[in-house]
Amino acid sequence: MALQTPLSWLQDFVELSMAPTELAERLTTAGLEVETIEKIGENWGEYCVVGQISEIRKHPKADALNLVDVEFGADKPITIVTGAPNIREMEKTFPDSVPKVALALSGAMLIDAHHEDQPLKKLKPAKIRGIASEGMLCSELELGLSEEHVGIFILPEDAPVGTLLQDYIGDNTLHFDIKGGFSHLLSMLGIAREISALTGQKLDKSVLPDVSKIEVLEQPPFVELEIKDPDICPRYTALLIRNVKIGPSPFWMQQRLQRIGMRPINNIVDITNYVMLELGQPLHAFDYDKLIERANGETPKIIVRRANKGETLLTLDDVERKLDTDMLMITDKAGLIAIGGVMGGGGSEVSDTTTNVLLESANFEFLNNRRTSQVLKLRTEASERFGKQVDPEGTLQAALRAAQLMEKHSSGTLEKIAGDLYPQPKETITLELDPHYVERLLGIKLSIKKITEILNSLEFEVSGKNILKINVPSHRKDVNIPADLVEEIVRVFGYENLPATLLDDELPPQHSNRKLEGTERVRDILVNSGMDEIITYSMIDPMDEARLSLEDDIDIEKFVPLKNPLSQERSHLRRSLLSGALHTARSNLRFLDKVVTFEVGSVFHPLKGRKLPDEPLRLSLLVSGLRSPQSWMEQTEGYYDFFDLKGILEHFFSALHFKGLEFRKSRKLPCHPGRCAQILVNGNELGFAGELHPKIRETFELPEKPVCIAELDLDLIIKLGVENHQMEFISNFTPIFEDLAFVMDASFPVEAVTPVILQTGKPLLRKATLFDVYDGEQVDVGKRSLAYSLTFQATDRTLTDNEVGKIRNKIVKRLQHEFQATLRT
Repeated sequence: MALQTPLSWLQDFVELSMAPTELAERLTTAGLEVETIEKIGENWGEYCVVGQISEIRKHPKADALNLVDVEFGADKPITIVTGAPNIREMEKTFPDSVPKVALALSGAMLIDAHHEDQPLKKLKPAKIRGIASEGMLCSELELGLSEEHVGIFILPEDAPVGTLLQDYIGDNTLHFDIKGGFSHLLSMLGIAREISALTGQKLDKSVLPDVSKIEVLEQPPFVELEIKDPDICPRYTALLIRNVKIGPSPFWMQQRLQRIGMRPINNIVDITNYVMLELGQPLHAFDYDKLIERANGETPKIIVRRANKGETLLTLDDVERKLDTDMLMITDKAGLIAIGGVMGGGGSEVSDTTTNVLLESANFEFLNNRRTSQVLKLRTEASERFGKQVDPEGTLQAALRAAQLMEKHSSGTLEKIAGDLYPQPKETITLELDPHYVERLLGIKLSIKKITEILNSLEFEVSGKNILKINVPSHRKDVNIPADLVEEIVRVFGYENLPATLLDDELPPQHSNRKLEGTERVRDILVNSGMDEIITYSMIDPMDEARLSLEDDIDIEKFVPLKNPLSQERSHLRRSLLSGALHTARSNLRFLDKVVTFEVGSVFHPLKGRKLPDEPLRLSLLVSGLRSPQSWMEQTEGYYDFFDLKGILEHFFSALHFKGLEFRKSRKLPCHPGRCAQILVNGNELGFAGELHPKIRETFELPEKPVCIAELDLDLIIKLGVENHQMEFISNFTPIFEDLAFVMDASFPVEAVTPVILQTGKPLLRKATLFDVYDGEQVDVGKRSLAYSLTFQATDRTLTDNEVGKIRNKIVKRLQHEFQATLRT
């Protein structure tokens, strides 16, 4: 939550001994992140001063303008030409009322209120309708104080004439970003308490009232109180202030509220907001006479209860709110008057005619309040605080503070009896803290005296000698275990004061996670191959997988159903990654020339007699679209086909150092029957690859171009993967290259011939590459010629022709024996 704290306000509670930037850094390192420091009046300098109007007269050439003489401590006043509407009003009462104003002299940097971006602009002397204007009477907007721009900014009567405006109303405001449930920080007192602990300055609470000086009754004479749902309203406090006079709040209070970003309304409403910001306890003011009127002239009764079904309330923002039965309401005998901890209702609000005020200060359960605010989409300063656990012990003190301010600034009279219902007071949390535990967590030894001093500065009560007993203050809802106390100690001690040390302990035994490491390795290889990783839903429509088999129906028992599916399209867990990959490809090929993707994920197979399914890992690949992007350069034309995918897979398995990779012809759906291969490594089936069947491509609404897919058993790939590959020695000796062509029966697959050649020629035969297949006129019908390029090389010597000849003869004889092959000359 964003929080603004003017330093001038904080100084009511604690003396600030640091410069603003130094203080902001200290607070940030202690966990209170200061996002920015707003310097109000930074650009005013010596050009903006407190002035006093000495004369107002009409401009001789413009009825809408006035000439105003302003004294500001110089030898003589200066004349300002202005058209501000409130100057025309002042003219009627002048000189009986002599206002003081914010005067800007030539050279001042002011906000240009007439420009959309409101930039700073240097004020220059000007002639307006023939009369020189030597300065400017500023509005609040032009000074950067608020958005108010209707008239000039009027200062209090006691403003010292000639004083620099920067010294009079300039300020520094810290902008905090308070994350988490730390309601104790959402007030001036809370921030001041932290500053006191961090800087060693005494916390001054002299502005807070003494609650022991007022009589407290559960049922005061001026109102009946009833809490029907104490589980969500632990405490309700009410005070009555009579004979108030509604008017503007004092200048200093308006300024402080504006620093926080709140618009002043009137003295009563401003005081409730002021005390909420000061102490962190939200308040609400009811027009007491309206409550009496609603009670038909009798003593009003406040009932705190859950809303009834179908109830509605017109809130202060003139919106009719529909309520549910979990929302907490403030009611009277006539009906609803407020949404507890969120917003008041329009039927009992304070108005200009209000003379008696019933002041509410209550505590509401934070989860219920947060839910109400979210359901109604109604976030207020009050709900933000109640939603982070406000201290129930602070209701009476905050109400008394507001009542005293109302007595002072609205001429009201406080009834000396307070109504206070607190059915189940919260017990004080007591924790035990062993100094050795502090040392073990922080790695440094702090004395009991130092620990006690730090905790006392944060208002924790400490007793005991060896094992400390800590009473947690009621406002610290975030401290529940000893580790929380250690965190408080190190925050105040200073993280920057912890010495850098090495771990004084044995490292636990390290165990590798082969599945996780293998999965990441697979991802790295495929990304480096130019593929994009996708993540698709594991929840699918079973009919998508039926389409992969060209079936109209599917055995639903093979799928794991969802208990509460959002829709039929997400009703079961997938058995294959391919349907998700195809849907992704369809979406992307509408906008892209090509799609080259892979996915790593689990599939789900139900197991009979077992509650949880089997979740094997799978790897899917998909390539489709233009092989090369359109370009002026010479390029390979056409679409991706099976051999592009096969190349990606060969590189993939090569990077995993697999030996014995084999692509065997297959007719497996969802692939085209003539363009599909089963993938094996040393006889282990890993999956399949091929071009998607045209009919299946149509059912998934894919464009009419080849879509090549593969799905592999990732668990088996990780199991067979070589973790510690031994690099082969690179020979320094010259290799010998020979080309051999063999004529054999066309029925023998090439994939069976190449391994035989390599096996027969090892270890001196390093490589055998098929570079030509011929079945033309020069070979017999039913035969074909396979031409291989052979590379021979030794690691310790240069091979001789004789050595190579012997290996060559062995290869020829082996192929003659196994394939009835003859050497083509």
